[in-house]
Amino acid sequence: MSAPAVPAAERIPDLRSDLIAAGLTVDALTELWGEEAAEALHRGQRVPAERALRRRGPSALATLARLFVLGRPVSNDDVAAALPALGVDGAVALGLVTRDGDSVASAVDLRPYGFVDAAGPAEWWIVSDLGELALGHALPEDHVLGVGGASLTLSGLMLQNPVDSALDLGTGCGIQAMHAARHARRVVATDISRRALRLAALNLALNEIDGVELRLGSMFEPVAGERFDHIVSNPPFVITPRAEGVPAYEYRDGGMVGDGLVAAFVSGCGEHLQPGGVAQLLGNWEYRGAGDGLVRVRDWVDASPAPLDAWVIERDVEDAVRYSETWIRDGGTRPGTPEFERLLGAWLDDFEARDVRSVGFGYLLLRRSAGLPTLRRFERLHGSLGANEAGLGVHLGEALAAHDLQAALTDDELGRLRPVVAGDVTEERHLWPGADSPTAILFRQGGGFGRTVSADTGLAALVGACDGELSVAAIAAALAQLLEVDGDALLADLLPAVRGLLTDGFLRA
Repeated sequence: MSAPAVPAAERIPDLRSDLIAAGLTVDALTELWGEEAAEALHRGQRVPAERALRRRGPSALATLARLFVLGRPVSNDDVAAALPALGVDGAVALGLVTRDGDSVASAVDLRPYGFVDAAGPAEWWIVSDLGELALGHALPEDHVLGVGGASLTLSGLMLQNPVDSALDLGTGCGIQAMHAARHARRVVATDISRRALRLAALNLALNEIDGVELRLGSMFEPVAGERFDHIVSNPPFVITPRAEGVPAYEYRDGGMVGDGLVAAFVSGCGEHLQPGGVAQLLGNWEYRGAGDGLVRVRDWVDASPAPLDAWVIERDVEDAVRYSETWIRDGGTRPGTPEFERLLGAWLDDFEARDVRSVGFGYLLLRRSAGLPTLRRFERLHGSLGANEAGLGVHLGEALAAHDLQAALTDDELGRLRPVVAGDVTEERHLWPGADSPTAILFRQGGGFGRTVSADTGLAALVGACDGELSVAAIAAALAQLLEVDGDALLADLLPAVRGLLTDGFLRA
């Protein structure tokens, strides 16, 4: 089913010209009220920004910031001056504001959003529903979320290789479809929420992004029989009790029991991927009883009707109580209130019924294999990441390519490679005072996942000699002579480590 139309869509170019004229950018807002106030806003505190605005003279930028970012009423005359092309009537027609006498209030959140990806820096305006701060109460169940932490995580993870087609499943305000349009010739974006699709359409038009088709429907229903090169999804994966009186927020609750929605995505995505196509999503998985959550995800992948390569990374685990508190608070219900305690009881009853002791959160990368799957990687990376200015997606793409390269090589062919050490790798040695030999040798990665790899003397010497001049086999032969060990045995011992270092980006072929 196609997406509902945006009311007064012909006025969107007027809005765009007014936002450009006002200079509504990320840097301009930060300069308007300062770094400290900007950081306070991220924590849900707008008083510092309001105090800074009072010290500033009137301007179109200040009016729009007060109205759309801080969610404060502004006079009709000030809004008319700040939006000269659109006008107050045009803003009302677009559903951006409401008018009460001489006062104008925001009906949506509208703010700039800046980012850097493989194509370079860019900035958009994003329209979404008003948050808890502006509303002053808990969110409605049909709330359309703006660019939050999960959105930033997924957009940063997104592979950026040029493809013909992409699918954004559960697009919300459209942010992932907008990112996908930077590397895909055409994009289909779906959602169960008509309001979400209207806001997504507004955002696409406002930022002059073409090639995105919006469709209404649940999960893969709107794309039945279609296949894509790339699927991305920040699905409504939050585990919510199926109990009366528990809010079911459209942006985060998929309507299934437990982690069933993520399991359903894993089961269904392969049928909608071209051979070699990749699906990327965020998800939760339950730890039930003495079971392992990542093993649970592996079982979903193994049960997929289509053959799937899989790389699943668990970033965090929360116990059942903390998980419940986090998402109840996310909906705008404040701790210490009777409503919070009632909801907490419902969540804990739900977890107890399935013997859920904790919940994992992380990233899933699934690829439809043209033959037998070669990638089965389920790992826990709970620490900090490396520095990735253009996002982790670039690293993930390089890691997939490196995996495919080394997986296709025999040991003899791998031995003939002439790798080089990646520029972000450093070596760290630990020695007891006065000792001649190190007690530990560590390679640290500055980018990517910021991994640390332990090495023995032989592997450290091999990596140190990888400058593109000598092959792996030649380096191993030289080391064998130096160490007075069997050359073939040393090479056989080093090759598995070389494969891992290539895949993880420590070495480049």
